[in-house]
Amino acid sequence: MYALKRENAYRWLLPVLLAVLALLDLLLGGRTLSFREALAALSGGGSPAAGQILWHIRAPRMLAAILAGAGLALSGAQLQAVFRNPLADPHIMGVSAGAGTAAALATLLGGGTLLGNFAAGLPVAIAAFLGAVAATAVIVAVAARHSGATLLLFGVMLGFVFSALTSVLAYLASEERLKLFYSWSAGSFSGLSGSGLLLVALALAAAFLLALLNGKGLDILLFGDDYAAATGAPAGRIRTLALLSCCLVTGAVTAFCGPLGFVGIAAPHIVRWLTGSSVHRRVLPASLLTGAILCLAADLLSQCFPVPLPAGSTLALLGIPILLIILKTRYDR
Repeated sequence: MYALKRENAYRWLLPVLLAVLALLDLLLGGRTLSFREALAALSGGGSPAAGQILWHIRAPRMLAAILAGAGLALSGAQLQAVFRNPLADPHIMGVSAGAGTAAALATLLGGGTLLGNFAAGLPVAIAAFLGAVAATAVIVAVAARHSGATLLLFGVMLGFVFSALTSVLAYLASEERLKLFYSWSAGSFSGLSGSGLLLVALALAAAFLLALLNGKGLDILLFGDDYAAATGAPAGRIRTLALLSCCLVTGAVTAFCGPLGFVGIAAPHIVRWLTGSSVHRRVLPASLLTGAILCLAADLLSQCFPVPLPAGSTLALLGIPILLIILKTRYDR
């Protein structure tokens, strides 16, 4: 009966919570806006200052948090099915590390600011995205020939290689460019223009479509490759499609928001606890909403400090206690 109530509750609880946090993210910050001010600014009226804050700072930041959280949670849900590992998340594949290495290279060779004006930081963003694509190509090639356990280990090793290369590049960079790169690597939802948001949204839409088409295959992979072979399901094809979906959206999010961790691990666990199900027809859409909620909550938490904290730090501060509670509730029996 309790599981049934949870199953019914999540259908309205997650959208309502997402809407409330999105509204709070628009209203709260260095200058608190009243609901009336925000409504007037959204309708094109009100004071110019309120309109500037809402449309050019808070609305893009709020949308970036929603898109980033949804994309990383979608990736985490698929990776945990592919590897049958509760700790799998986009970082473990080395995609974020590949994007970070390319961003470090672009920062060392050129200027621009990734977290400020989009046009000025476009070379760094493009480099980060291409680095993620390169890591994706290597992983997909390996996925065609090796099993999930081998692929998981390969992803970890690939991440170590990229991280080592990034450390070398950072050591060679000037102080100014090193500061720029570290600002990006800390993670942020600020600074995205309409072009960046559109690119991340398109990547998320494509990744979600692939995941939905692959949902039944992911359910089968939960029982292992031997079971998939016995049922006639193409395990290699299912795994490759899942990796393409994950790496596509992870690359886009990492390029514009930096390497954000934790949400890809936590969101699917929260969803499975909340829904009482591992069926991906339910888990994938609910993971999108849960990931967006986590990132919005982390963005709100970062605004509570005199100097806003990096998104990666607030995600960890917010999510680790939640995940520990869920793991204890679910597995400590």
